[in-house]
Amino acid sequence: MATHQEKEKENELAKLSSPSPPPPLVLLLRKPAAFSMFGEHLFTSNKFQYLKAYDSTLPLQQFLTTKNARSVQAIFSCSGAPVNADILQLLPEARLVVATSSGLNHIDLEECRRRGVAVVNAGNVFSEDVADCAVGLLIDVLRNISAADRFVRQGLWPINGEYPLGSKLGGKRVGIVGLGSIGSEVAKRLESFGCCISYNSRKKKPSVTYPYYWDACELAAKNDVLIICCALTDQTHHLINKQVLDALGKKGVIINVGRGAIIDEKEMVRCLLQGEIAGAGLDVFENEPDVPKELFALDNVVLSPHSAVFTPESFMDVCELAVANLEAFFSNKPLLSLFVHD
Repeated sequence: MATHQEKEKENELAKLSSPSPPPPLVLLLRKPAAFSMFGEHLFTSNKFQYLKAYDSTLPLQQFLTTKNARSVQAIFSCSGAPVNADILQLLPEARLVVATSSGLNHIDLEECRRRGVAVVNAGNVFSEDVADCAVGLLIDVLRNISAADRFVRQGLWPINGEYPLGSKLGGKRVGIVGLGSIGSEVAKRLESFGCCISYNSRKKKPSVTYPYYWDACELAAKNDVLIICCALTDQTHHLINKQVLDALGKKGVIINVGRGAIIDEKEMVRCLLQGEIAGAGLDVFENEPDVPKELFALDNVVLSPHSAVFTPESFMDVCELAVANLEAFFSNKPLLSLFVHD
């Protein structure tokens, strides 16, 4: 008869010889750019494995009905891959959506809330890079840097003489729409240039000393520059409309590093063409990647292909954060950048 110690040893050997259950599945809707840039091996973990919808020849809706997909517990949404009610309905086991962006307008937050699905985003990872881009766009518009570059490259300097003067940044009154982590970083940078900061947000922030304007029109009327840093929601869609642009006025400049649809794009284009505002620096557009062609010929407009967040450092940081969130989720630990539903 086997002794107690012998039975324990047999049980231990049985555990070692029995196959381990496969790690839980994380659905990848699109291939993260960081996989190509840095290698997928940097973003793997023994706590989960990826199920890659983009490798399947099946249409997405059909792929999501397969046995493996229906057992998915988390969704990794990168490159703006939408996670809507139709997708969530096909993934009954999903309890987490990991987004690699700060904005979450591509995710049905209400449906996630209804289903008890937690959502995490990029947190503050991109804030400094986006703020740098916002300030860069503003300096470019005011000092005509891109336009002057074209002037020189086209050989116009010897023919036309001196280039028209730009405008000074120091002392400008700057209104920031959305004083979250990005807006705060923009404000910090522009303060060092001697700009006067005020802001508009859903609520006044008790810890902030900048003047607060509840109404975007009033903010525009009080400033030389509007910088859009807020998220796109039902409430902020076309927040910057004709009335706001009129209030900004003929000497006003608008910078957008939020989302394109926060501005009524058609109205902004009309104002720029008719000289009703002085200029714009735009990293985002309403129907990306389509950009209004009327903007291409305007020297007082600087265009960027939604690249404010794109640096190798931020790519690496956001993917590491995404993996850390997934590992925390599968280890029943607190999530690192949980989005809190209002």
